[in-house]
Amino acid sequence: MIYSSQRKGTTMGNITSQDLSDNDYGLSLENSLAIHLQSNHYPPVPLAMVAVCISAIASYNESGGDCDGLIKLPKGVSWRGQDSTTAWTIIENFHLAEWCVSDYDY
Repeated sequence: MIYSSQRKGTTMGNITSQDLSDNDYGLSLENSLAIHLQSNHYPPVPLAMVAVCISAIASYNESGGDCDGLIKLPKGVSWRGQDSTTAWTIIENFHLAEWCVSDYDY
């Protein structure tokens, strides 16, 4: 499920994330996400979160959108006092919908 705030063209930096997720620049997934996390967020998201974002995207895509399983966060990073969070929380908060396979065209 993608919320309306994450539909194409409705969030700041969305055009760049669309291009990065479509691999228009010929970058690896890791590099595309690093650019997204550093350029489309303020303050920039630490690069240690790239692997976490990849895990969240993989969890979503492999499960068909059922991504309530917990993903461990890097040392020193917490979400509401916890050292892990759901894939969906990561996707939603880091605006990763463009990398998620969905039956819907947003």
